[in-house]
Amino acid sequence: MSFTPAVTTIHSPVGPLKITATEKGIISITFAKKPGRSDGQHPILKTCAQQLKEYFAGKRRTFTVPLAPAGTAFQRKVWDQLLTIPCGETLTYGQVASRIRKDRASRAVGNAVGSNPIVIIIPCHRILAGNGMGGFSGGIKRKEWLLEHENTMA
Repeated sequence: MSFTPAVTTIHSPVGPLKITATEKGIISITFAKKPGRSDGQHPILKTCAQQLKEYFAGKRRTFTVPLAPAGTAFQRKVWDQLLTIPCGETLTYGQVASRIRKDRASRAVGNAVGSNPIVIIIPCHRILAGNGMGGFSGGIKRKEWLLEHENTMA
């Protein structure tokens, strides 16, 4: 049986977020240019949208919605490590590399972080460069906003 991914777009303080899910879980959350189609009755999408609204309201620090990102074994290992970083805390690419026992893989970690398909929930915004903010798929202003938001919740 083939399942067409369900999609919805929600409004957030950092702009529209496009959420895509399958029957297994969330496969992507991306920054959208504008609201798009909505299959908002999909149960996983409804749960994800609710949890994101609670996060932006300062009432949620962790997420329980099922995740199903597609990626290489290395990328998934990095993303799993990102999920262990508590809200309001940050690590560097090098620290993540050490945590996955690949001390010399800072650049590969950076590439995996940059390939994260599920922003906010897999908190790639919590990863900093050794000499500053580093990059972010949604732009530095959004990264700064998310980090400041989490610091107010800490």
